[in-house]
Amino acid sequence: MTHCHPGPWSALRFALGVVHSMGWRGVAVIPVGAESSRRRCGQAGRPCSQMTKERWREVTGGPGRVAARLEGRRPAPWPTPRELQLLQRREGLGGLAWHVTEKSSLRPPEVLHRYRHILGLWQPDIGPYGGLLNVVVDGLFIIGWMYLPPHDPHVDDPMRFKPLFRIHLMERKSATVECMYGHKGPHNGHIQIVKKDEFSTKCNQTDHHRMSGGRQEEFRTWLREEWGRTLEDIFHEHMQELILMKFIYTSQYDNCLTYRRIYLPPSHPDDLIKPGLFKGTYGSHGLEIVMLSFHGRRARGTKITGDPNIPAGQQTVEIDLRHRIQLPDVENLRNFNELSRIVLEVRERVRQEQQEGGREAGEGHGQQDSREPPPPGGELDGAPAEDGGEPGDGAAAAEQPGQAGQGQPFVLPVGVSSRNEDYPRTCRMCFYGTGLIAGHGFTSPERTPGVFILFDENRFGFVWLELKSFSLYSRVQATFRNADAPSPQAFDEMLKNIQALTS
Repeated sequence: MTHCHPGPWSALRFALGVVHSMGWRGVAVIPVGAESSRRRCGQAGRPCSQMTKERWREVTGGPGRVAARLEGRRPAPWPTPRELQLLQRREGLGGLAWHVTEKSSLRPPEVLHRYRHILGLWQPDIGPYGGLLNVVVDGLFIIGWMYLPPHDPHVDDPMRFKPLFRIHLMERKSATVECMYGHKGPHNGHIQIVKKDEFSTKCNQTDHHRMSGGRQEEFRTWLREEWGRTLEDIFHEHMQELILMKFIYTSQYDNCLTYRRIYLPPSHPDDLIKPGLFKGTYGSHGLEIVMLSFHGRRARGTKITGDPNIPAGQQTVEIDLRHRIQLPDVENLRNFNELSRIVLEVRERVRQEQQEGGREAGEGHGQQDSREPPPPGGELDGAPAEDGGEPGDGAAAAEQPGQAGQGQPFVLPVGVSSRNEDYPRTCRMCFYGTGLIAGHGFTSPERTPGVFILFDENRFGFVWLELKSFSLYSRVQATFRNADAPSPQAFDEMLKNIQALTS
């Protein structure tokens, strides 16, 4: 007969998951103390549990059970009440108690109800810089992870993340909030749930954020983490100024931040590609996070992280899916003037349509009655190809080689700058779009013409004509739970709210 000694925290995870997930009628889950456990089953030298280690793993399932139930997923089958009773006797859990009433209504620890509403995606209020926070359940902790883009300009690298806070779910219906900012380990913090879709964090021991070498050491450490290099490695003077400005601005918060909930964009079968989060190159500002969403016959890229020119929450690019652009051959595409001529002709046609009362973009998935589904292949409204061919010819020409896995040849025009020269050399299709540019402090913002280039399901680009610059975007591959909008209307309202904060 095999003795197993799984440890108190594993047992606590197990018991917490059981009582939180099951509605056993008339069952009172009350772990007993170590002394009473010995009196009940230890004096005769009999083993308290007959479960093998393999059975233990099968029964408890680790912290995944708690996470599954808090996140609305269905875990694996549960153990029998007898196995639970044996487990209780084997592990003295010091007076923890959860009760199930006769009506099978569960009363788990109050802390789970108190903090469960902060699970999901959030945007911190850090001036123009924004951010992406993902709050998840991890065993007996609720942890807030700040997601950071990879180091510039490696847009295809995976996201980086670091913990900002954690909530330790303790016994006796209490919880401990710890700040994880800095390099001295967890320390005392506080979380206040302001309202349904907003909460704030505060560090009560900001001295843990300081370094012995003073601000210079803090800056050098931040620079290595944020950019993966030293200031001496960055030769561009304007870029050095932007980096120093961001450090001074963001470090003053000391992890005392307000967060507002954000949702992932809803998906629709007619969407050009799957909407979601992307990492994009923004010149001297480095990599930023953009949310691509579809609204009828337009697509929008909204900044989740931003910079002093275009802050987080603003629409960085807008794509007009009614006006497809047929690129010239590669040799002519190298000529910037040729690409500029094509794009400006489309812009003029768009202006004429607007003046004539032409159809505007749909209101989005929230009002799908007014949305006409596009024909297969992404060609909308039968827009003529830019080479003067018949309507639809451009779609067929670009789509057929794309289906064969070849795509349409693509190269950046001479004179267009790009942070990442390792961009795809084939694309599936292109559309007319506009990009938002502004002066420092978001002064004199204006939308300027550009080209949206769809490379594949996970990458797209945008050529900014006025800036003679190219941005490459790559999909964030991380999976986020508790991030879906309850309705298309809720998503649209969220976009308006985050944009209004920086307008």
